[in-house]
Amino acid sequence: MPRPGDDAPDRGTSGDGGPGAAGVTPRTARAHAFVTDVESPALSADDRHHLGRVLRLGPGSHLTVGDGAGRWRAVRLASGAGIEATGEIVADPRPRPAITVAFAVVKGDRPELAVQKLTEAGVDRIVPFVAARSVVRWDEAKADRQHARLTAIARQAAMQCRRTWLPTVDRVMTFAEATGLDGATLADIDGEPPTLALPTVLVGPEGGWSATERGSELPRTRVGSHVFRAETAAITAGTLLAALRDGLVMET
Repeated sequence: MPRPGDDAPDRGTSGDGGPGAAGVTPRTARAHAFVTDVESPALSADDRHHLGRVLRLGPGSHLTVGDGAGRWRAVRLASGAGIEATGEIVADPRPRPAITVAFAVVKGDRPELAVQKLTEAGVDRIVPFVAARSVVRWDEAKADRQHARLTAIARQAAMQCRRTWLPTVDRVMTFAEATGLDGATLADIDGEPPTLALPTVLVGPEGGWSATERGSELPRTRVGSHVFRAETAAITAGTLLAALRDGLVMET
């Protein structure tokens, strides 16, 4: 008897009739993972462990794999550590316009939460930065560790939500550098509603923008009617912009 989570071994063993076995796509597959090469896909040891031990998928289970740059295909878990391609390679277009959310670094694991949820929302670029009133300051070594950690968080979240395009997670930058991002706007309770004409939102620390930062010439975007925590404002900004791009809400 197959374990819970296993597909029947004879389901979808052919790549005929669609992009994946039996029409398997990232949204309908049992799981989605990232590989270096979708033409000759191979799972990492960590991903194979996650699929087998955490999701309890065994040989014969169908999933999709992608390269994080829009290309993906349906595959089937084989015995041992192997996978077998069961569908042709599909190339999803990159969503446009690209959405960026930059947030002032905060304490504890809240940057990880922000990156996870921004990835799930569909944000394309995530940028931590240091504002004048930021309490957290990362030295070079801490910045390296945080960048690696946040990049891993984004990858895990993209697998979970079945994204075929991985978001870019930047190393921490200064406020001045963040203001140079294309289409940048400051999150501000007195700003205008979000618009895809300004697809980059900078979210300040919980202490608020300094007078100098507020005095910048960037336009301002309102992401809510209340004073949010920094990570809540970042997640809300990304969700609103993604909803606009997906046509779920309309611009005023």
